[in-house]
Amino acid sequence: MATPETRLFIDGEFVPSISGKTFPIYNPATEEKVTDVFEADAEDVEVAVSAAEKAFPAWRDLSSLDRINKCIKLAELVERDRLEMASLDAQSVGIPVASYQRLVSRAVNDIKHIAGLAHDVHGETSLNSPGYVSLTLRQPFGVCAAILAWNAPVVIFTAKVIPCIVAGNTIVIKSSEKAPLTSLKLAALVREAGFPRGVVNVLSGFGHTVGAALSSHMRIRKIAFTGSTRSGKLVLEAAAKSNAKSVSLEMGGKNPLVACADCNVEETAAAVAAGIKFNSGQICISNSRLYVHKDIFEEFVKIFCEKFSDTKFGNPLDMTTTFGPQADKLQFDQIVKLIEEAKAEGATLVTGGCRATEKGYYIKPTVFVKVPRASNILQTEVFGPVVAIEEFESEDEVIAECNKTEYGLHASVFTKDISRAMRMAKAFEAGMVSVNSDQIQGTYDMPFGGWKQSGIGRELGKMGLEAFYEVKTVSIKL
Repeated sequence: MATPETRLFIDGEFVPSISGKTFPIYNPATEEKVTDVFEADAEDVEVAVSAAEKAFPAWRDLSSLDRINKCIKLAELVERDRLEMASLDAQSVGIPVASYQRLVSRAVNDIKHIAGLAHDVHGETSLNSPGYVSLTLRQPFGVCAAILAWNAPVVIFTAKVIPCIVAGNTIVIKSSEKAPLTSLKLAALVREAGFPRGVVNVLSGFGHTVGAALSSHMRIRKIAFTGSTRSGKLVLEAAAKSNAKSVSLEMGGKNPLVACADCNVEETAAAVAAGIKFNSGQICISNSRLYVHKDIFEEFVKIFCEKFSDTKFGNPLDMTTTFGPQADKLQFDQIVKLIEEAKAEGATLVTGGCRATEKGYYIKPTVFVKVPRASNILQTEVFGPVVAIEEFESEDEVIAECNKTEYGLHASVFTKDISRAMRMAKAFEAGMVSVNSDQIQGTYDMPFGGWKQSGIGRELGKMGLEAFYEVKTVSIKL
């Protein structure tokens, strides 16, 4: 792997931050420093916004086909350098290289699909008012911004950046301070793909400086965010208090999964265990609350614990490693705190519940049963390999429990009864529902997002692309 880029990417060039300040990146598997990355602040934001403003008119006026072709070229380059990006994130946030291939494939497919959709974004026409022809135009906002999360950097980057730029906008991106190296690599690929200067700008830095400056900037017209609900609310507040910019938020989840009495217990337990193990439980749509019918409860818990505990801890750069560390010490400490809290509240620990290795931020896959209904672990997003399994008897009872949080991102039900599956899919207060699957899989062409405090707006699919256009009504008197 080449030496990683650590400078900011502004106006088509890699440059140090104006202040010259840097911050360290540590490998969560070894706890050793990987590199120092230049830290942007409000001054760098101003320079990047000006570059994006300057680039906007010419980029907007290109044909859609020209913009699409550059995005397709970017997809080819991402595919070419997939192992390098996997290595960068393995060292930054501990995602195993073997697991990362799914993320790169998803990112490549998303780029191709979203870019292709731009051909089909049109307005409407109307003759309903006598003497008038009325129509709508879809036009880009101008300068947009994106604030990225750290748990799947390449997918989150492409899901925000591609619809934004293929629609004719320009963008300033704040990468996660935990995982800035992949975004800088993608910036290099943007340049190699031939995008004009200033169309895409990437800043490494922190939420209280770069994120706050982007959220409150008076010349940014739209901002897209992925991260915690707490941080998302701060973005929304700053946007409202500045220029009321358009905001889309993809925030936290406390996702329930229901295993009905008629499900295939072995297959269900295996699928759910694989889902929560992916990226060590650090995926926003992972199901961390499992509700299992009383008739199959004991069998399910036994099989699930066997599947969930069957992991190979190790160096994320090793292709045989299946289970990596938590992203950093802060994430590790928060998960351990929630585990100890659940024990103190009377939850029954079945397996795990402690550190897995002497060095590195590894946590053993952890399962609790008989968790008190008021326990924090049933309400708070753990974002780690920790699962609470509860017993249920009736459909109405379990739906009520599933919906008893302020989150509403994703829910799952496993059953052979299609009528039950559709009843429950309608009843879940969630933006996405999986039937006989633990996660949304293969739905690259459908909207992604949540209800309640899990989000505002949608990403991916046609809805995700259309979110980056303003709509203008034109009425022509004949």
